[in-house]
Amino acid sequence: MPKDRRSPGPAPRAVPGTTPGGLDEVDRELVRLLTVDGRMPNNALAEATGIAPSTCLTRVRSLRERGVIRGFHADVDLGALGQPLQALIAIRISTHSRDEIDRFRAKVPALPGVLSLFHVSGANDYLLHVSAASPDALREFVLDHLTADPAVAHAETSLIFEHVRATPAAPV
Repeated sequence: MPKDRRSPGPAPRAVPGTTPGGLDEVDRELVRLLTVDGRMPNNALAEATGIAPSTCLTRVRSLRERGVIRGFHADVDLGALGQPLQALIAIRISTHSRDEIDRFRAKVPALPGVLSLFHVSGANDYLLHVSAASPDALREFVLDHLTADPAVAHAETSLIFEHVRATPAAPV
């Protein structure tokens, strides 16, 4: 009986050179290439890694299903969207209770202009990456959403003058 062509078939088996995470050199190169260009066509990925297009499609699907590739994202010009100002805001939480941290963590990513929230070690608890239309809009954001929050003990804003995105040169 002919095999259903819509079925992805079995997941690729581990090959020599596989790391503890289950990724071999081809998987790592696929991840690297997709990190550089998330819209790279399957045929180009297959050619660049020296595998058949059907194998490439199966491997990329497996990387997504296993959570190695969590999504594809657009690199957006924030200035073109009217948000040319970017900042990193270091935040210290006043009370380190689970409830306060959970509430803060749930609230902040949904605020306007928030690009990323990082929970970090050191003197600060979080780094918040935001964009704003102007210095006044950034100040209002900090006053309205951070310093007014009872969980926030301290917020220190650093303007970002330039952001250069890294692209992996070797397999990750």
